[in-house]
Amino acid sequence: MKRILSIAVAILLTTALSSTNFKNDPKPSLKEKVLELAKKVEPKVVNWRHWVHENAELSNREFKTAAYVSAHLKSLGFDVQENVAKTGVVGILKGGKPGPVIGLRADMDGLPVKERADIPWASKQIGEYNGEEVPVMHACGHDTHVAILMGVAEVLSEIKSDLKGTIKFIFQPAEEGAPPGEEGGAELMVKEGVTKGMDAIFGLHINSKTEAGKVRYRSAGIMAAVNSFSIKIKGVQTHGSTPWTGVDPIVTAAQIINNAQTVVSRSLPLTKAAAVLTFGKVEGGVRSNIIPEEVELVGTIRTLDAGMRQTLFDRFERIVKNTGESNGAEAVLTINKGYPVTYNDPDLTAMMADTFIEVAGADNVESNMDAITGAEDFSFFQEQIPGLYFFIGGMKKGQDPSTAAPHHTPDFYVDDSGLLNGIKLLSRMAVDYGEKRN
Repeated sequence: MKRILSIAVAILLTTALSSTNFKNDPKPSLKEKVLELAKKVEPKVVNWRHWVHENAELSNREFKTAAYVSAHLKSLGFDVQENVAKTGVVGILKGGKPGPVIGLRADMDGLPVKERADIPWASKQIGEYNGEEVPVMHACGHDTHVAILMGVAEVLSEIKSDLKGTIKFIFQPAEEGAPPGEEGGAELMVKEGVTKGMDAIFGLHINSKTEAGKVRYRSAGIMAAVNSFSIKIKGVQTHGSTPWTGVDPIVTAAQIINNAQTVVSRSLPLTKAAAVLTFGKVEGGVRSNIIPEEVELVGTIRTLDAGMRQTLFDRFERIVKNTGESNGAEAVLTINKGYPVTYNDPDLTAMMADTFIEVAGADNVESNMDAITGAEDFSFFQEQIPGLYFFIGGMKKGQDPSTAAPHHTPDFYVDDSGLLNGIKLLSRMAVDYGEKRN
């Protein structure tokens, strides 16, 4: 009998202690509530995604998308700023408890690509690009980013009284680049003060070749800085039968292309970080028997380290100038500003590591993915404040990645099953960062 009483007392004490701990630590219940709300809002997010996809718009022309987003944020009672950086929308949710100011970002623009995916909500939109009518589709998944962030806004609005800090929902136009002669994208949002007063920012990108439910990220440089360049080579025009009477810019261009191959392979410490120098266009001449006066070369530079980037610029400029002079030609290199490195703040990345595992499961998290030589203008936000950018899967489970169409192509497709992971992760990033900062 005494033994039975002892066991009963132990059970009661254990229950009481568990209850006390639960009451004193509201974090687990709030975290679980966020995940439950994410699941609840998922069907809405799928519908929103289909609408945004079907109504794809080009950079700085996201008028319908912006209005759609703005109406949703207003319905949740947010303070809403419209026409930010042309067509951007910023919604502000003030939590019921003091805490940091946290940014959550989604990009909104589509691409001038004709959709071939066999889906009922395929885009049939037409836009204008470089003065021509073009088909428009979401060929990079920005439709999912918009819908996910709309879902996160609804989730966090439901826990407003328990939320620590202020959340800025940033719906950004023109990530793919503003039209020629216009400003836009994250750089213009920064210029207009969107990041002022913010403590951190989080963003994601869906990937068509990563299985739904998976998440990939890395500390420090995750995506490359990008700089386009042009080289104007001026020679002396002459008849093709007497090349010695002129200065041949075509031969000079060929030598510059060849010599430039040593910039990366012989001037940069590639074990530290990757770098790419690519020529994408050679233009010059009109017919077979005329050596032209000018040739233009166009290309792109990708780097993952600021110091290596500058070394590449300096070395490339010397090669262009000296190769031109050695041929009696004038060669001028112009490197455009481009985007900086998408750099995940190491301290912030380490702080949020547990969130990835708790939400997606350890088996679904890759925390040291290889850096990507693609670029992303989220990097402009990260130049101002600590930021964390990561990738979620959008490929159907069990599909062979080699059969999934890449981004920026007519057959590009990401499955609706990838949305839930994004809703959960961004929601928890906001909640967990607020808790940890306090």
